Amino acid sequence: MSDILVDSSVWIDYFNGTNSRANLLSDLIDNNIVCTNNIILAELIPSIKKAGESELADLFLSIKNIPINIDWDEIIKMQTINLKNGFNKIGIPDLIIMQNAIQNELSLFSFDKHFKSMPTFHKCKIFDK
Repeated sequence: MSDILVDSSVWIDYFNGTNSRANLLSDLIDNNIVCTNNIILAELIPSIKKAGESELADLFLSIKNIPINIDWDEIIKMQTINLKNGFNKIGIPDLIIMQNAIQNELSLFSFDKHFKSMPTFHKCKIFDK
């Protein structure tokens, strides 16, 4: 199985225990197929550090980090397709996360509902077990 880019929504639910599907993350971690990127880290680490969890922040920084290579023309194309398909509130960070998964042939694990609908026109593999 290829690596899985785990979105911040999954990590948050995993640590809060608010979504039973988040428990799948433990298996992915045990199998060493979890990866992240700097956008996801930027969404998570400030709150983790604010809570005084510096060891947890260090653990996040030790996860395989996939470099981000933004293709702005592709981001514009993706957002145009989103708008044409009725997805009017997709943030640029989410598009960059999706582009990062596509470029690196990763599956994306997210609880954000829009990620589950967009793959039909963006060729993104969504982890859905």
